Amino acid sequence: MGPRPDEDPVEHYLSVIADKTGSLVAASGQLGAIFSGADEAYEPMLVEYGEKVGVAFQLADDVIDVTGVKVKSGKSPGTDLREGVPTLPVLLLRKRADDGDASAVELLKLIDGDLSSDEALAAAVAGLREHPVTAESWVVARAWANEAIAALAPLPEGVVKDSLTNFALAVVDRAS
Repeated sequence: MGPRPDEDPVEHYLSVIADKTGSLVAASGQLGAIFSGADEAYEPMLVEYGEKVGVAFQLADDVIDVTGVKVKSGKSPGTDLREGVPTLPVLLLRKRADDGDASAVELLKLIDGDLSSDEALAAAVAGLREHPVTAESWVVARAWANEAIAALAPLPEGVVKDSLTNFALAVVDRAS
């Protein structure tokens, strides 16, 4: 289901991916804390970390879909566009179009058109890759990764905290 008419599409999307990918990674963090015998006080922060790093992962995956990094993501560029999946770059593009951005309006005509040919899809991917919403989407993904890292602040310094921090950074730097 999409957002309600009174709901911001970007906020709705973030909520959906928090419930999807975020909850999966949060459960992994929780189970890791439980089965490792860690102090129970660490469990909530690992759940929070997991949800935030899961959202960061999904947002980075959205951007990778339009940046053409098939080797690192394992999927062909533009898959989400062709399937009409409303990812963050497209949602931000729609918001800009609604705000009167002429370049966003023109690009949406291409994205909302027939993307069944490889040429049309490649043009849509290239247009979205070059539009400022893609860079803005990276900023959002990195902010979620940074929030995940911040959730780890109470953990003691050491290899576990360092590894979790490095993982959160790697999630958003897969395309570098």
